[in-house]
Amino acid sequence: MFDKVLIANRGEIALRIQRACKELGIATVAVHSTADADAMHVRLADESVCIGPPPASESYLNIPRLLAACEITGADAIHPGYGFLSENARFAEILEEHQITFIGPTSEHIRIMGDKIEAKETAKRLGIPVVPGSDGAVTNEAQAMKIAKQLGFPVLVKAASGGGGRGMKLARTAEELDMAVKTARSEAKAAFGDDSVYLEKYLTKPRHIEVQVFGDGKGEAIHLGERDCSLQRRHQKIWEEAPSPALNSETRAKIGTTVQRAMQKLKYRGAGTVEFLYEDGEFYFIEMNTRLQVEHPVTEMITGLDLVIEQIRIASGAPLTLKQEEVTFQGHAIECRINAENPKNFRPSPGKITYWHPPGGLGVRVDSGAYQGYRIPPNYDSLIGKLIVHGKNRNECLMRLKRCLSEFVIDGIETTTPLFTELVRHPDIANGMYDIHWLEKFLQQP
Repeated sequence: MFDKVLIANRGEIALRIQRACKELGIATVAVHSTADADAMHVRLADESVCIGPPPASESYLNIPRLLAACEITGADAIHPGYGFLSENARFAEILEEHQITFIGPTSEHIRIMGDKIEAKETAKRLGIPVVPGSDGAVTNEAQAMKIAKQLGFPVLVKAASGGGGRGMKLARTAEELDMAVKTARSEAKAAFGDDSVYLEKYLTKPRHIEVQVFGDGKGEAIHLGERDCSLQRRHQKIWEEAPSPALNSETRAKIGTTVQRAMQKLKYRGAGTVEFLYEDGEFYFIEMNTRLQVEHPVTEMITGLDLVIEQIRIASGAPLTLKQEEVTFQGHAIECRINAENPKNFRPSPGKITYWHPPGGLGVRVDSGAYQGYRIPPNYDSLIGKLIVHGKNRNECLMRLKRCLSEFVIDGIETTTPLFTELVRHPDIANGMYDIHWLEKFLQQP
């Protein structure tokens, strides 16, 4: 096991990793920008190192400064959390060159799955069903048009690198395709330094279903069930739940087994999430995230397994805690992402939290680094916390969530909690009748 782990992240995920380390008896090092000097994870860490000014490029993304922090503190491993450098293959390689353990997959697997075209080809070889689309990147407009007509409109133009909805454009007709390709290329180049794009068939009413996996890097792997992440705004998830209200036990077992066997063949190491679009009883692979997900707590709530502790154990060379037949699922869990944003137009709302009263009670969890008096900096993602609730079944879970939202008080800034109060009362949500386009349509209503 490691003696000291440096947490190369900030906010709620840094605090989440820190708690797991403490439960394992591992000392922690918090790194922070000058904007995060008063952050909770910095206050609670065994040691902290300031690694630069507020811009992430000069602090949380600055690899030499992270390496220097490891050298200064004697940290023998780095946990990247999610975002920032968590899916940077070169970062994982550099750590290995410096005899520092990267708590995550191999650089090879990060690189394979980080390129969406290669990831799709790998998924095919592993027996995972994929969305119909182009074989590799499209190189010109004429090729794009030929492929689009074969697929049938509408089609999605997607960046080969990156994620989060950037470099993704919808072409509903042939007339829209040329501009969609150009715009997607431009966005991809600006965001990821790579203007490669490819085409996929656009599914009209799919669910977004993802399967949580763990591998030991030696050929053993398990799945921990699925999460439904279909409530999205601009391809960004805001509400996640497990299990999915759209799947029956037979379908759930089938896709879980398919993904588990694929990860065994790949000899995948650590935590990962295989993401699908699901429509008319069919699953279509879209990408794999080679890291911990924001929504990992819903899986923890229904399995009782600490995913961060499992990550750390596997990175240290230990075997998987459970075999597949030992994985059990209990009840239902829902997570709401609490963002410092206006709930109507989603404009960021940084500033000082003047009052903070999170909900509590049985089956309630709030993952957040926020506190009363904390000033949210304007430099980073607006996620300030996650409300996760668990119940014996989905109805109990929804009722508990409704109660918790009425208790959650955050003053001084705007947050998205009022939106969730609306959603939890909507009949479509109560009945589980929604797809990835549902939220956008709901938000357009007067």
